[in-house]
Amino acid sequence: MAPSAAQRIVIENCSIATVDANDTEYASGYLVVAGNRIESIGAGQAPRNLENVVRRIDGTGHLVTPGLVNTHHHFYQWITRGLATDHNLFDWLVALYPTWARIDEQMGRVAAQGSLAMMARGGVTTAMDHHYVYPRGAGDLSGAIIGAAAEMGVRFTLARGSMDRSKKDGGLPPDFAVETLEGALAGTEETVDRFHDASFDSMTQVAVAPCSPFSVSTELMKQGAELARRKGVRLHTHGSETVEEEQFCKELFGMGPTDYFESTGWLGSDVWMAHCVHMNDSDIAAFARTGTGVAHCPSSNARLAAGIARVPDMLKAGVPVGLGVDGTASNESGELHTELRNALLINRLGAHREAALNARQALRLGTYGGAQVLGRSAEIGSLEAGKLADFVLWKLDTLAHASIADPVIALVFGAAAPVTASFVNGKQIVEDNRLLTVDEDAIARATRDEAQRLARIAAQA
Repeated sequence: MAPSAAQRIVIENCSIATVDANDTEYASGYLVVAGNRIESIGAGQAPRNLENVVRRIDGTGHLVTPGLVNTHHHFYQWITRGLATDHNLFDWLVALYPTWARIDEQMGRVAAQGSLAMMARGGVTTAMDHHYVYPRGAGDLSGAIIGAAAEMGVRFTLARGSMDRSKKDGGLPPDFAVETLEGALAGTEETVDRFHDASFDSMTQVAVAPCSPFSVSTELMKQGAELARRKGVRLHTHGSETVEEEQFCKELFGMGPTDYFESTGWLGSDVWMAHCVHMNDSDIAAFARTGTGVAHCPSSNARLAAGIARVPDMLKAGVPVGLGVDGTASNESGELHTELRNALLINRLGAHREAALNARQALRLGTYGGAQVLGRSAEIGSLEAGKLADFVLWKLDTLAHASIADPVIALVFGAAAPVTASFVNGKQIVEDNRLLTVDEDAIARATRDEAQRLARIAAQA
C-alpha cells in the first residue's frame, strides 16, 4: 500500500464497476489514489480525513472502470490502412507483405504513435504490439515502438515477433521480408535483455512472439519457447485464425494447429494466442487444461471473413480470454472500446445466440481478461485496493447515453462513450477525449506523411 505521505487524488459521485472477482459495483461511490496505487474504493463519499489530497474530481454522470487492456495489435499497420479491403487472410497477407517489408525506424515510430494515440484516447491504459517485421537495415524498430509507448505514458508489452519461413520454404512472406533462425533468436533475446521489466508496477514488458505457423519454422517455435522460459517472459503467436491455416498445418505438419503448438512447447499458462477462431472441443479443452490464453479480435475476424470464435465455450471451459484490436490494416478504426460492443454482438450471431455474452462479460474481457492474458492480473484489470491506478472515467450523461439507466449497459451497448479522464500508474494521460502527453494533430500529420512515403517506396520497388 502507498505510504501516508503519498499525494492523493479523490474521485467521487460516480458509478463504479470494479470488475473484481465478485463484480462489485457502486451506483454512487469513490476511488482514492495514493501515488500510483489504488488506496481505497467504496460506496458513498470518500473518507473526509485524508491527507495530501492534491486533487478532487467530481464524477457525477460518469462510470469509472479499470483501464482497457489490449492483448493483440500490429502497430506498423497504421500506415497501411484501407488496403486490400476485400481479401481473406492469406490473400491479404500476400498483398501487403511486400509493402510491410519496406518499413524503417521512422515509419515504425510514427505508426506506433498513431496506433497508441487512437487506443489511449479511447480508454486503453495497457497496450501491446506484436511486431514481427524486421527488414535488414531498418534501424531500431523495437526501441522506436517502446519509446513511443513511454512518451505517451501507456503501460506496454512488446511481443517481439519474427519470421523465418518465406516463400522459398513454403511460407507466405517474400524472401527478403524474413530473418534467419539465428538472427531472430538473437534479436529477440537482445530485446528482452534491453527492455523487459518484471517489477509489479512495470511500464514495459517483452514477450517472445514468432509470428505464426505459416511464417515460422518449427525450430524457431521450439527454440523461441525455450528462450522465453529461460528468460522468464511470456509467449505469444497467432493461432487457428482461418480454415486455410488449419489446412496448412495438416499438410505441412500432419496435425492441426493446437496439436502442433503442443508439440513445440507452445501451450501453457505463460502463452497467449491471437484469434483462435477455428477451435474444436478438444482444442478448447487443451487450452483450458494448460491455461493458455486467447486474444479475441472480433472486428478483425469479421473484416477478414475468418469466422466467429467460440468465446462463450472458451469462457465456460475456463480459458483466459482478452480483447484485441489487431493490426489496423484489418481493423481500420484501431479502437479497443468499440471491441466491447463488437465482441458481444458478433458472438450473439454464433451458436449461443442471445445467451452468448452479456455487457458485464464483455467489459471483463476488455479489462480483467486482458490482464490475465498478459500475466498481469495481480497488478491491473480490476479496481481493488493495492492494485495499480489504471482507470477510466467514461462520460455517460450526454445525448448518446443519458436515457440508459444501467451504466455498464450504456458503455457496452451504446455509442462509443467519451473519455473524460484516463489514468495510468496514477498519472492522467487523457482529458476530455484529448491526449495530454503528445500532440495528436502532429501525430496525424506524421502518419499521413509516412504512409505516403511507404506507398511511394513500395510502388518504386
